Amino acid sequence: MNERFPRPDGGHARATPARRATHAARAGLAAALAIAAAFVTLPAHAEKADRDKPLNIEADNMSYDDLNQKNIFTGHVVATKGTIIIKADRVEVTQDPQGYQYATGTSTGNNLSYFRQKRDGVDEYIDGNAVRIDYDGKNDFTKLTTRAVVRRLQGQTKVQDEVHGSVITYDGQKDFYTATAGKDQVGPGNPGGRVRAMLAPRSGGAAPLNGSPATLSPSNTIQGQPQQ
Repeated sequence: MNERFPRPDGGHARATPARRATHAARAGLAAALAIAAAFVTLPAHAEKADRDKPLNIEADNMSYDDLNQKNIFTGHVVATKGTIIIKADRVEVTQDPQGYQYATGTSTGNNLSYFRQKRDGVDEYIDGNAVRIDYDGKNDFTKLTTRAVVRRLQGQTKVQDEVHGSVITYDGQKDFYTATAGKDQVGPGNPGGRVRAMLAPRSGGAAPLNGSPATLSPSNTIQGQPQQ
């Protein structure tokens, strides 16, 4: 059947083979884009509901700095906000005029502060340890500083990925990591204090990567299962 297309003067022009091919190609491209859009899978981010949950804290002691509008908790501190957990020797909490909360956990000696948060829509968690942990509730951004290690867990115990660095940041909104080297990472097998990582194939569980494995230095502070 011959197709006709409207002309600027109000008449109709007979469709040529080239025009019919162009029209079919455009229709096919539109259909393909519609199908592709229906199957796009967005990345899983940190639990979205955490931002609106109340911050609950248990500690041995608490003080309030009215000048700096800061709550200070010390002694076996456990802070929870939705799926977020922060454990540290000391936690300082502030809140901005918009109501967003910010927490800084620090630990001393051989102790390390601890952080965990569920990823949105999947049975996975991000957890980690460091001397200092800063959580920005407005931007859902966590920074782990000094002797830092971050893990991606399947469920609450099975380690999928693990990253060691002097400073590690985790952007919960974008599901994005950064890690930097530092002197606190220096040890046997890592004299330069370089970033080290174990990344499991995304198609399965944790497994050795192809090629020679990286040499990881042992540490008494991260042996065994992650804290709960």
